[in-house]
Amino acid sequence: MTKILVIDDERPIRSVLKEILENEKYEVDVAENGKVGFDLASKNKYDVILCDIKMPEMDGVEVLEKLQSTGVDSPVIMISGHGTIDTAVECLQKGAYDFIQKPLDLNRTLVSIRNAFERSDLVEETKVLKRKIHKGKTTEIIGESKEIAAIKEMISKVAPSDARVLITGGNGSGKELVARQLHEQSSRVKSPFIEVNCAAIPAELIESELFGHEKGAFTSAIKQRKGKFEQAEGGTIFLDEIGDMSLSAQAKVLRALQENKITRVGGDKDIKVNVRVLAATNKNLKEEISEKKFREDLYHRLAVILIHVPSLNERRDDIPMLAEHFIGMICEEQGIPKKTFSKDALDEMKKIDWTGNIRELRNIVERLVILCGNEIKGEEIKLYANPTK
Repeated sequence: MTKILVIDDERPIRSVLKEILENEKYEVDVAENGKVGFDLASKNKYDVILCDIKMPEMDGVEVLEKLQSTGVDSPVIMISGHGTIDTAVECLQKGAYDFIQKPLDLNRTLVSIRNAFERSDLVEETKVLKRKIHKGKTTEIIGESKEIAAIKEMISKVAPSDARVLITGGNGSGKELVARQLHEQSSRVKSPFIEVNCAAIPAELIESELFGHEKGAFTSAIKQRKGKFEQAEGGTIFLDEIGDMSLSAQAKVLRALQENKITRVGGDKDIKVNVRVLAATNKNLKEEISEKKFREDLYHRLAVILIHVPSLNERRDDIPMLAEHFIGMICEEQGIPKKTFSKDALDEMKKIDWTGNIRELRNIVERLVILCGNEIKGEEIKLYANPTK
């Protein structure tokens, strides 16, 4: 049910508003002064707050300022029998949703409340969207182990250059984060970062995806399309799982690296491109080369700098920090108070064989957030972390 808080030092006004709003099927709390009203608003979630201005101890403007400073985002409608244009403007500038003069016009008040509900809904939807956008977009590399410290140092040295980097490591180990950090610490940071998952694109489409195509190049090419290399102009292109790329596409990538030019599928015009190329793989490319599955000349073009991302099993000291990071992020995404791990829970997590690396850890933390109480304990790790093992 929609909740409204009425803050007014006049009992008759509190009573009338409470009766009218409850008849409109709203749940209503009342406060006889600003201090009580602020305490209620701090401890409860209200969809709308109606607040008188002239009150003893703490006036309505002070209440509004304190609500704003403490992060209470409920829309506040100010009401006053001594209102002036200057007072109304001051309240609106300080963050009030609306200003209504006494004696209150019932229809005007109800319309303002309904509009405030819509504003409140939009604020909540915006928060949800921000959480969704934020989800999975953290680019910080979490950890203080010597392995991670070495990677961070390498990134700081290499990022300012345009050197190509080949990032190796198992699935879910964090190769994309390394690539994003290389981009974000480079002079290209204001230009696009374009990621291509080479393993997820069918072999017959990879060239069109990377280099674009001209209208009529194939049956479904109904219009010209720019590829990822052109989309990344001035920025960085990240070729993830490049070990899964077809040999024909490898040849074209090699030409792009050698000449800084690409040709769209079905076209004959050379297009100059200015992009930094980063690549990653979970495969042993030396073995792929010996088996004629990967071009040796492309390998040497890509591997100017090599960065290996260790598995989570190789950096177990980072598990508590990673777990705390993920639990904070997941609780924020789900809009719930942050949960915590007991010491024995973190100790149990260090014992797990993390075959899925960081990705597996994040998924397990999300499972624990859903299934456990405010403090996650060691026995719950045993119960829920690896239920199929």
